[in-house]
Amino acid sequence: MKSKRYNKLPLNSKELPSVSIIDILETIKNNCTTKFDESVELSFRINNKQKKNEINLRTVVNLPGGTGKNVKVAVVCEDDKMNEANQANADLVGGDDLVEKIKNGELNFEKLICTPTMMIKLSKLGKILGPKGLMPNPKLGSVTNDIVKAVNEAKAGQVELRNDKDGNIGLSIGKKSFENEQIIKNFNAVIEALEKEKSNLTIKGDLIKQAFITSSMGVSYRLKLEKSF
Repeated sequence: MKSKRYNKLPLNSKELPSVSIIDILETIKNNCTTKFDESVELSFRINNKQKKNEINLRTVVNLPGGTGKNVKVAVVCEDDKMNEANQANADLVGGDDLVEKIKNGELNFEKLICTPTMMIKLSKLGKILGPKGLMPNPKLGSVTNDIVKAVNEAKAGQVELRNDKDGNIGLSIGKKSFENEQIIKNFNAVIEALEKEKSNLTIKGDLIKQAFITSSMGVSYRLKLEKSF
C-alpha cells in the first residue's frame, strides 16, 4: 500500500519524454518530501547483450561535488606505509593483523585499499570480500603504493560504476541539500566516465539504452544522456 506522501507525487513520470538534468533537477528536489536529506540517484540500463559476449562494465568516477557521505576507509599495507595512511585519515590501518580481522569477518569499512605486496594475502579472502564488493582492484585504483591519493579520492567522492547481471547501474550523485551546480558537475563526471568506458569496449550501438533520475523516495524521470553546463 502506497503512503499518502507517495500518492501526492506525480503519476506516470516514466512515460514523459527524456529531459536534460538541468530541466528536471528542481522537480526532483521538489519531490523530496520526506524528513531526511534524500539522495539524487541515477540508474542506467546498458546494452550488455552482445553477440559474442556480455559487457561487464566496472570503473570508478571521482565526483567533483562530493557524495555527501562519510566513507569509512580501511588500508592494508606494510609498516613503512602505515604513517602515510594515518596522515591521509584512513579509518582503519593495519597489516597482517587487519588481514586476520577481515578473515574472521570483521568488515566494518566501506572501502578497502591495499598495496600490491599485501594484495597477495588479501587475494585469498575472495569469498569474504568479493560478495561485498570490497576486494581491492588495480583498475579501480584500490591496489596502489600511492596510499594518500587513494584514501583522499575514496573520501572525497569516488564512486564505482558497475552493472549487475541484468545490465543495470545505479548510483547517487548527491543530496537534495546540494547546490544544483554540485549535482550537475557530478552528473557530467559520470557521463564522461561512461563515454571513456565505451571507447575501451567492443560494442555495437549505444552503451547506454536508458537512463533515469530520481530521489531516494521519489519517482523517476527519463533522462537525456548529455552533459550540462
